[in-house]
Amino acid sequence: MPRKDTGPDFIEALARGLDVIKAFGPRQRVMTLTEVATATGLARPTARRILLTLEELGYVRAAEGGFALTPRVLELGVAYVHSMGLWEIARPHLEQLSALTRESCSIAQLDGSDIVYVARVAVPKIVTLSVRIGTRFPALQTSLGKVLLAALPTAEADAVLETPSQSGITPRWRPSAEERHAVLRAVRASGWAVTDEQLAPGIRSVAAPLRDGHGRVIAAINVNAHSAETSMETLTEEFLPALLRTAGAIGADVALHESIPQSIPPSVSQVSA
Repeated sequence: MPRKDTGPDFIEALARGLDVIKAFGPRQRVMTLTEVATATGLARPTARRILLTLEELGYVRAAEGGFALTPRVLELGVAYVHSMGLWEIARPHLEQLSALTRESCSIAQLDGSDIVYVARVAVPKIVTLSVRIGTRFPALQTSLGKVLLAALPTAEADAVLETPSQSGITPRWRPSAEERHAVLRAVRASGWAVTDEQLAPGIRSVAAPLRDGHGRVIAAINVNAHSAETSMETLTEEFLPALLRTAGAIGADVALHESIPQSIPPSVSQVSA
């Protein structure tokens, strides 16, 4: 019977095919035609046509006593995982960190001598500078930027910082080369960075690197606070441990995301009983 409350563009045949795939489970790895028809509520001829179609497409194979799914079904799940942006994977972690600290949390990447925000969970507060996805700030004066610059060899970081900022912002802190080198050395040694009103009045934050499955720094994550409400001690003693845990959790998810193959090799999907 056709489903109720479906729109005019609903494709019943596609829905039935998905129903057949979902009928298989840990305790029903091999199913007879009758069992499939009963589990899905389909007539036997309909269930048979769907099974034969799925077999021809490589998602089902004939097995002793009936039919079984093939590993090619994994492609459907892999397609979902790879359709997700990296920052969609990170977002639940950002939300948890923001809820824990009650502060805005962001992820940024380096673009020339600027950082660019690629993910953010904001807490409504009056701040000096507005931040949204795509916002650019001079890297050296932000905790996010310090982390990203510290991940580069010194000569490369120097070359990057020779590129004019495209942010349109004049930062408060303009260190000498010697002072800059000392700050980035300290960040490399500690594995995290802070900034205290170096970009603009009232803005302080702490940041940590995000690494991929090979240990490479691919972005940075921070907790941002207003200097009138949050002390540096709170940033480093209360927020930093949670920030480092979050960075580790995101890194683990990134590594898992990278480990999933882009496609299932044909030889795997053709395994027979």
